[in-house]
Amino acid sequence: MPRPLTTTAGVAVGSTALLALAVAQGWLGPDVGRGANFCERAYDGAIAQPANTLSNLGFVVAGLLVARHAQRRAPAPPGVEHVMSTTVATFYACVVVLLGPGSAAMHATQSAWGGHLDMLSMYLVAGFAAAWAWVRWTRRGTASFVKAYVVCVAACELVGLWPDPVPVVHYSGNLAFGVLLVAAVVLETALWRRGETSRVFRHGVVALASMLVAFTIWLLSNAGWCDPDSWLQGHAAWHLLCAVAAYWLYRLYASELIST
Repeated sequence: MPRPLTTTAGVAVGSTALLALAVAQGWLGPDVGRGANFCERAYDGAIAQPANTLSNLGFVVAGLLVARHAQRRAPAPPGVEHVMSTTVATFYACVVVLLGPGSAAMHATQSAWGGHLDMLSMYLVAGFAAAWAWVRWTRRGTASFVKAYVVCVAACELVGLWPDPVPVVHYSGNLAFGVLLVAAVVLETALWRRGETSRVFRHGVVALASMLVAFTIWLLSNAGWCDPDSWLQGHAAWHLLCAVAAYWLYRLYASELIST
């Protein structure tokens, strides 16, 4: 199969080029104000919210770094093996990359379809975290992971159809995203306590801390602690910190070894 970095770079270039073409041709539909609640003022031109749009490059960089590490990862020592295969690591790298153009689609256009792509990209990465934790907790294989992953993403899509506002996170899709991430944290902690594998748990602590700081900034910026005309946007910081969290979550996965 293609090397992880080659595959992930192809996804990065292809998805980013497709987004640029979609924005230029207006394929995502008219501006309906989707994402306008994230403080930054919408400007006339190709990119409505420049800071919130361009900060999504952090996900592309994070995904490429994941792929680079997966490609250069040293073989496991004798008597143990990596829990995460190179194929699964490559898939995760591609999912992280897709967060970039997916989220940028909404912030660049403020269109309804852009909003759908933004939420789908979030479901893809949260679904991975929850499904990968569950399949290791239940000691199941790749086929079960694929099924669990599809179920997680589909469940998020269904929950996201709920039209009424949700306290704190505003949108039902955000709630589904958060529930999957909490489930992943709970299962990862349970796996650590069970102790049947060895891994560098501090990587998970860095990922969780980055996510918590990101969510705090997300809440504050939504509460009005922001300047609509500034390039220093809280939501842009949310994107960058979430990219950091996605990378270090992979490092936790990559460090996990099990006796053979």
